[in-house]
Amino acid sequence: MTMKINNPVLRGFHADPSIIRVEDTYYIANSTFEWFPGVRLHESKDLVHWNLLPSPLTRTSQIDMRSIPSSGGVWAPDLSYADGRFWLIYSNVHIVEGAFKDVANYLVTAEDIRGSWSEPIRLNGVGFDPSLFHDDDGRKYLVQQTWDFREYRHSFDGITLTEFDHERMRLLPDTERTLWQGTETKLVEGPHLYKKDGDYYLFAAEGGTMYTHRESVARSRTLDALSFESMPHNPLISNFDSPTSYLQKQGHGALVDTPSGEWYYASLCARPWHHTIESAYDPRGWCTLGRETSIQKLQWDDDGWPYIVGGQAGCTSVDAPRDAVLNDDDCANEQNNNQHDDFEDNQLHGDWNTLRVPFSDEMGRVGDGVLTLNGQGSLSNLRELSLVARRWQAFNFDASVAIEFSPTRYREMAGLTNYYNDLCWSWAFITWDEKRQCRVIEVAQNDFNTYTSFLQDNAIVVPEDVERVWLRTRVRTQYYTYEYSFNGVDWHNIPVQLDAKILSDDYVNQRYGGFFTGAFVGLACVDLTGYGKQARFTHFDYCELPD
Repeated sequence: MTMKINNPVLRGFHADPSIIRVEDTYYIANSTFEWFPGVRLHESKDLVHWNLLPSPLTRTSQIDMRSIPSSGGVWAPDLSYADGRFWLIYSNVHIVEGAFKDVANYLVTAEDIRGSWSEPIRLNGVGFDPSLFHDDDGRKYLVQQTWDFREYRHSFDGITLTEFDHERMRLLPDTERTLWQGTETKLVEGPHLYKKDGDYYLFAAEGGTMYTHRESVARSRTLDALSFESMPHNPLISNFDSPTSYLQKQGHGALVDTPSGEWYYASLCARPWHHTIESAYDPRGWCTLGRETSIQKLQWDDDGWPYIVGGQAGCTSVDAPRDAVLNDDDCANEQNNNQHDDFEDNQLHGDWNTLRVPFSDEMGRVGDGVLTLNGQGSLSNLRELSLVARRWQAFNFDASVAIEFSPTRYREMAGLTNYYNDLCWSWAFITWDEKRQCRVIEVAQNDFNTYTSFLQDNAIVVPEDVERVWLRTRVRTQYYTYEYSFNGVDWHNIPVQLDAKILSDDYVNQRYGGFFTGAFVGLACVDLTGYGKQARFTHFDYCELPD
């Protein structure tokens, strides 16, 4: 019986996949933007079951994102394997909105994908989305989007190729040339170069990364400037003309073959939902899980052009490779991302992320059953923030945590947050009510810096003899709520219902140009006095429910 690839294969904020195969194992690298550690890696033997690997960028010497804007940072990593080692190319984007990007592109390598990875080599700043092509004659080339800041030109200035001297580990700038300007769709980016039957194939995204997104293909016999011709039946994949498809926004992907000669294409995708009073066409929907990863089967026609099996809209369910073998160790339900953390280890597990910098003593410590966070800046702070969070990976889930916190000022806060970026987030938190001289539980939301405290003078009083407060969020696709408990057994609803769309790419895109991540649920401690009040978190649970 043929196994099925059920899309998306990587759920919740796994954008811009770069997929490769090394012998019988497949690997995918995904963008992480401002979240640390940098670049998300997974491996699989069958394209169905995927296991999380250690991230390659774990040191600030490899990726320095201090103070970068939301949705800056690590864009579109490219993973490849040649000469007995893994090569990883990635961007660090310092500006998101406006004429400039101030991008720096880097290379790190490793003999083992689990690390350790080298210190980075800075390559250039020509444009973002770089990838490394290893030609069969041993030469190597950097292929990248080209950024033009001039207001009288289109900012996406084609796909540039520059030869890379792998002996001296540096680019040869004099070899730089434009391969392809893209189609009339514009916004050409995310290039990957392949060679098949003597021809070079250029796969690139176009149309922006919203509902007009697509992947287009061009081909050339050489790597000469502007020698690539567009595929007659472009796009390879797009959901612009299929607004009711389960998967949307497909594009920006990479190609991989199997040991038996089959071909697959991994791309980003999204799954929008809409409120019952909204049209399913305009707006097309709200993608709270961000851009995810799908895998489609690909074949080649008689003229040597690729096409997606099942049509340009792609398929929700795809036949796995014929040579795929189900391992006994594979989870029966590969889409279950439940997490329980007692914080016994002295380091955070792989599902946890921090913003811009690694988890450090300045932020807190973990181990012996407790995550201790030191109060720092607010959840809108781009530099000093004590937030540990994990991706939303289902439309419906519960997440809870127990907190020990003894504030004495209203500027001291600790709690459970649902977070998109510094502009859009909410949380339920413990703080101090100076009028009633007691601890209270409040719920607040930041909506593009319009901050709302929902309970105000009716904030929930925490009894003096309660040492530990449990907080829980219940996310149900369109809306989510918060609850509290003083014993971990009896839960009480906080009468505030929040619209989940505020934590979506599409909502953020209405007013901000950096909308590339997805919603997170996390634990945070804030102390605006600057005295570093600490909070102790225990017994975290994230439990997904059927969609």
